[in-house]
Amino acid sequence: MRLTVRETAVFAMLGAVMYASKLIMELAPNVHLLGVFTIAFTVVYRKKALYPIYTYVILNGIFSGFATWWIPYLYIWTILWGVTMLLPINMPKKIRPIVYMVVCALHGFLFGTLYAPAQALLFGLSFKGMIAWIIAGLPWDFVHGVSNFFCGILIVPIISVLRRLENRG
Repeated sequence: MRLTVRETAVFAMLGAVMYASKLIMELAPNVHLLGVFTIAFTVVYRKKALYPIYTYVILNGIFSGFATWWIPYLYIWTILWGVTMLLPINMPKKIRPIVYMVVCALHGFLFGTLYAPAQALLFGLSFKGMIAWIIAGLPWDFVHGVSNFFCGILIVPIISVLRRLENRG
């Protein structure tokens, strides 16, 4: 997966856009465009989408601290990337928006559950403790999933813009 100079610059900027969007939207807890960008970048750049995704993860650690909360970020966005990679490339045009929106929403609904194993390992939680941690976070996961669904309406337009820009390059 060698990168050209152009790709290096583009992926750095896309990772920075992810981070900036997170900062801008921090006023609304669990409402952000990270899932939207992860899915859009994966559809357009496939394996290379990991570059902007992990640029975002590293920027998040640099500016917010490489603390225990950050460790699940090393895998949590890769799960969304992997699920998106499994989606058919030639999906019918009419169902693409809803499929992407549902996948984005599911990642939001499951965010706490995906995050929980790392929390359990890092803080010595038992299985019951981990389940309690997941249950306590369900209201936030609900907000996360619903907001991801509605923000997901931007996925197809972002894909279109990225593809158009890539065809010019």
